[in-house]
This record gives sequence, C-alpha cells and structure tokens, in this order.
Amino acid sequence: MASCSHVEAQDLKQPAPSQAVYREDCTQCFDSIDDESGLNVCLHCFNGGCAGDRNHALLHYERFGHTLALNIKRIPKKTQRDEPPQKISKLAIAAETEEDRFDTRTRVMCYACGEDDIDASIATLPSIIEGVMNALTFSKREEVKAWEQEFVPCEHTLCLNQLEPRQIESQDLGRCSMCDLKENLWLCLECGNLGCGRSQFGGIGGNSHALAHSDLTSHAVAVKLGSITADGTADIYCYKCNEERTDPGLATHLAHWGINLMDREKTEKSLMEMQIEHNMKWEFSMTSEDGHELSPVFGPGFTGLANLGNSCYLSSVIQCIFSLPEFHQRYYHPGDEPPLCQAPAQDLETQMRKLADGLLSGRYSQPKKDVSASSDSAEIPHQKGLSPSMFKHLVGYGHEEFSTMRQQDAFEFLLHLFKLISLSRHHDGLTNPVQFFRFTVEQRLQCISCRKVRYKVDEQDNISMPVPARRSAHLNASSAGDIDAGSRQFEPVTLLECLDSFTSEEVVDLTCPGCGSKDGFSKRSLFKTLPQQLAINARRFELINWVPTKLDIPVMVGDEPLELSSYMSTEHDESEELLPEDGDTSEAFVPNPAALDQLLSMGFPSVRSEKALYATGNSDPEAAMNWLFAHMEDPDIDEPVALTRPIAGTSATQQDPAKLAQLSEMGIEPSHATKALAATDGDVNRALDWIFSHPEALIDEENDIPGPGDQGPPGHSSVPAKYQLRSIVCHKGSSVHAGHYVAFVRKVLPGQTEPSWVMFNDEKVVKVDDVLEMKKYAYLYFFSRV
Repeated sequence: MASCSHVEAQDLKQPAPSQAVYREDCTQCFDSIDDESGLNVCLHCFNGGCAGDRNHALLHYERFGHTLALNIKRIPKKTQRDEPPQKISKLAIAAETEEDRFDTRTRVMCYACGEDDIDASIATLPSIIEGVMNALTFSKREEVKAWEQEFVPCEHTLCLNQLEPRQIESQDLGRCSMCDLKENLWLCLECGNLGCGRSQFGGIGGNSHALAHSDLTSHAVAVKLGSITADGTADIYCYKCNEERTDPGLATHLAHWGINLMDREKTEKSLMEMQIEHNMKWEFSMTSEDGHELSPVFGPGFTGLANLGNSCYLSSVIQCIFSLPEFHQRYYHPGDEPPLCQAPAQDLETQMRKLADGLLSGRYSQPKKDVSASSDSAEIPHQKGLSPSMFKHLVGYGHEEFSTMRQQDAFEFLLHLFKLISLSRHHDGLTNPVQFFRFTVEQRLQCISCRKVRYKVDEQDNISMPVPARRSAHLNASSAGDIDAGSRQFEPVTLLECLDSFTSEEVVDLTCPGCGSKDGFSKRSLFKTLPQQLAINARRFELINWVPTKLDIPVMVGDEPLELSSYMSTEHDESEELLPEDGDTSEAFVPNPAALDQLLSMGFPSVRSEKALYATGNSDPEAAMNWLFAHMEDPDIDEPVALTRPIAGTSATQQDPAKLAQLSEMGIEPSHATKALAATDGDVNRALDWIFSHPEALIDEENDIPGPGDQGPPGHSSVPAKYQLRSIVCHKGSSVHAGHYVAFVRKVLPGQTEPSWVMFNDEKVVKVDDVLEMKKYAYLYFFSRV
C-alpha cells in the first residue's frame, strides 16, 4: 500500500451527525457502489462521484481540488433461498443485514499523487472512513422516515371527561354493542361503549358502529382494543379531529374501565401496520386478460423509478413529463459536462439533468440481477429501478407536505414542480419547458342588473375541472359485498362533458361597482389561447362529513383527438358597456374565525382559506370548500386577499441571509428573493408563491429577463385545436393522499413504428394492450397538440 502526504490535510474530518454523506450513488448520475468501478466518496466534502467511464469523481477533483476519495464497491453474495426475501419495514425488520447480502470493499485514493490504494491505517483515515461507512445515506434517511407517522395528542385526548366507571368485558368476551362482531372493536374512552370500526384492508370486518356511536353522542376519543400493548402503545382515534392521535393518560383512562395496561397483549394489527401493508400491496393488474404476466420493456425511455416509500405520486408525474420532447430538449444533454456547482445534490438543474439521463439514456434499463435466484426460475425479471432520493429531497425542501414521507396528491406535486422549474434559471438558449404548458383563459363577468361586463385574462399551465357526479339508480349485483359500492356507483361521463362544466356559465355573488346591485354576476371562462402540452386534472371529490372523499366516476376518453375549438373565446361585442375599474381594495379583510378554523382543520392553507371565505360571503365553510375545489388552478390562489406591502425600512441588507440563501438554492435571483421576502414579512414559503404570482415585479434589466409585456400571450389561438392523449396518471384508493399512483404513457417500443401504451408502476415497466379501463379513472391527463 502506498502513502500520501495529502492525508495530513487540515480539512479532513469525520462527517458530522447532521452532514449528508453521498455514498450510494453519484450526485450527478445514477451510477452507484454496485457498479464495476464502484463509487468515489470525497473525503473532504463527502460528495459521491462515479468512477466509471463518466468519472464524475475526477471532474469533482478537477473543479474543486479535493484530492482524497474513498472508493466503495459493493458485491452481492451468492446465497440460496428457499423462498423470496421478506420485504423490510420499520415494523417487521428481517434478521438479514446488508453484511449478510453484500461484500463491501473500500480503498483510499489520491488524485493529486495518482495513488489508488493508500494505506488506510495512517493519520486520521481510520476514523474518517468509519464515519463515512456508518453515516446515514440519503436513501437510508428516506427509508427511516418512510414508515414513520407523527401522531400528537389533541385537546380531546388531553381534556378527556369520563363517565361513571364500570367493568368492560374481557378481550375474549367483548362484542360490538350494535352487532355481533368480536374483532376490530373500539372502546369509547368517554363512556365505555364498544363499537366495531370501519371495514378495513385485508378482509377485516366492520360496520362503523364506533363512528355511529360518536355521531349519536358526540363522544370523540376511542381506542382499538386489539392494538393495546403492555408498553402503552395503541391506536387512538379522535372522531372530532378525524385524525389518529395519542393519549398521554392512556393507562389511567383504561384503568377507569377496569383494563390493566400491563395485562394487555396485542392481538390485531394497528392502523399504521395495515396502512403499510395496504400501500405495499396496492397493485394495478400486472397480468393480461388471459392471465399471463405482462411483458417488461427495456431500453431508452423505459426506465423505472424505485418507490422510496409513498413516492409513487412523484414517480408517475416524472414519467409523464419526461416522455415529452420539451423536457428532453431542456434537460437531456448526454454530451455536456454537468453544471458547475459546489453542492450538486442541492441544485435543481443538476438533479433534473440527472433524472433525464437516468430515464432517457437506457443505461439503467436492465433486468435486475438476482444472485439468489435459481437458474430455472420462471419469474419474469424487472428492473431494479432508479432511486430518486436526492431529487425528492431537493424539490420537497422546506415544503410542508412534500418534505414528508406521506403519500401526496400527484396533481399538487405537478404544480409544485412546475413552479420550481419556472423559477429556476434557463440560460444558454434553453427554454423553460413549462412554457409549453401555458395558455390564457378569458373570464367574462356580466352584472345581472345593469348588464355591464368586465373581461379578465389569466395565464395558466393546467386545467383542474370538476367531474359531474350522477349516481346510478341501482347497483350491480356483483357489488353486493362491496362496502363502498353505494358511494362509488356513478354514471359515466365524457371528458368533453367535464369541459362543458368547466366552461359553463355560473352565477357568482358579487356587488356591482357600476350600479351597486347585489344581485350577482353571470360568469363564464373560455380559452383565449391553448397550449402545446395540455395538463388536465379530473377532480372527483365530494364533501362527506367535512372530509374530501374521492368518487370513482368513469370518465370516457377515446383514442381519437379531442377538438377544443368550441371552447375558445370569440371577439368582444363592441356594443357591450364595460364596468368601471374597482376602487381601492387594499382594506384588510378579516375572515370569520369559526369558518376559518374549520377550513384550516381540513388541511387547507390559511391564505387559500381566507381567500375562499372572502369570495363566498365569509360565513359558510362548505361554500368556501367548494370554491377552493373550483379555483385550485387560479394563478393567484396563494396571493393574500389584502395586498401585502413591504415593511417600512426593509432593505436588502436587512433580509435574513439564511432565507436569501434558501431561495437562491431554488434558482431564484438574489434581487428577486429580496423583493419577495420584503413583500411577505420574511416568510420563505409565501415569498416563493409571491415570486411566481408577481412576474411583472421581477423584470431584471441587467439580465434582460422579459416581463409579461415583452411578448405575446402564451399558447396558440389558431383553429382547429386538436389534442391527442399522450399519458395519464391513475390512482387507486379512497383518497389522493393514500393508495397508489401509476403512469400510462404512449410510446413507440423498440423495433416498432406505431406507439403502444406502457405502464410505469414504480420500477416495473411493462407493455399494456388495453388502457380503456385505466383511462376511465385517470386522475391526470396529458394531451399534446396535433
């Protein structure tokens, strides 16, 4: 082994506990420690760089002069299994460790000296190497979070009032007070009533009698008997909060009903365990109609993405947008060096290019090698799938929802990603791909009394339209055993009917500034221009007990192109009398506290809730909820009702440098970040939305960034306007925040000339012959202009 003088460098230190160590895959491509050349981890900053033909580790040294690196190479061990390996979760950790499955080899190398096997026992190298190998990697951090849910107590568990005590039947003898069920029993901690829970995943019966009891008595808190353990854990549910909670006084509250916590033995799966099992078993059919497993597809453009734990919403959206030529042209540059930046894992441009290379190059679209599988195995091999952990962490950074490991709404993620891409820099003649989704909608308002009109043109990059719900007169006989059949049987509608509803005339409650009438306005929105790429969200929701519930309404979409010319606005009638402009509307709006609290408890952001109350009379939370669903796509949905003015005396020098740096990491110019923080009281999340909704305030003359007035409206105004369905995102589950998402994309397969439908189900990529049923229940549609 060679020695090297660079091992005495002063900046060589163990990674701090909170420091990210990129020791699984390259920060600039998806080459990893499992490749032939392994991965070189910089011992100065812990960046991970590939050591193969691309050699991003060498590029890192050339750019930053970091001389020492630790090469890590992982080799699977040949093992014989009698059955498939068990999936690992936080709740059931298999005894098998990484050391059981892999041989890991390391060596220290110095780029300056040209040595590739330095003595790892000298100077501080032993402790540094140990720190690198024991540090949590990006993917490990995500895995730890994947099955964690943060439960907290609420006012109803903290201030629980219990009635007169009595002895509850033993666990074996207890039964529901309204039926004969003896399992899935929930004990009301306020009165001691036993009621069965909802019917649950895995065939566990339930008639929702615990919920019925809560509705009748207004008792809020219940505990699932079979989930109680001797160490004090249990499923606690608050019906008033409609959330799972914790009860710090559980032992005392159970003792009140004669239940000794120390005597309890867990006999049923907890809600969390069932949620994990549910998510892991959500499967779109992977077989054809004749029962044969669908054939996997490999090659450029057919690369799957591994599920990081509830990340299918991200994967499905990514597969759809990267199937479009505009995203190819913007981010796929295989012959170019990666962008120059100190922290590639925290740079959106780098991570978007990394994704594009991983998905489109075909380098990683290979059958997964399983050294434990027998040679005569009949199982069809799929891909390992790329792990987009760096990308997910980056785009979710600082976001209340996307920074978590909970399942999220795919449409909301699309809008969030579009916002980040639009705010990032697009130099060297590269065009923002979101620009090809943008179009304009013209809104026409006419006073019912004086007949005066007002026109307003808004720029959008998506359509979120309601799906008309028409319940069937009867249920099919085959649905008799389906507990949700009554709420899910709907007459089919066409996508054009949804567009009819989206563009239909409605009456809104507004006071006319011209005549002062409070009779309201007729309102209609039509397209003034249409985009090259059209993203449509089919909104299937109904408010049930104040909870937005997904409805399985079939939406019929044919294979022939859609003609949208009839939904475009026409020339204005010159005889119409226009309304005068509104006066000063900067007076602060005070929302109804009770209605605002209800909206906030349902998870709506405060700015949107206030705006909905402002638009619907400031009294009815249900009307505000419906308004929010109808206006999710409004470009100014996150703009405060009362205009926020910069704080007096606030200047660039007074802004928090950490907040400026955070916005800068997202690709926002410092001058823009300063203006946005000044206009939003220094709130980073509001500043991000402010930048997106105030492009006219961000014209940068020095960098010649065009404002809205420097170019015409986005999109096309020519007719005919025909659109071909390009891809869809489908969802299974009762809520968009649970269940499973997959993508179906029309692509030309290798060796073919006509496009076929391909399903991207996380890492599985397979050819699908018929997507008629999937198109009926799609959540997102992507159309291309033809």
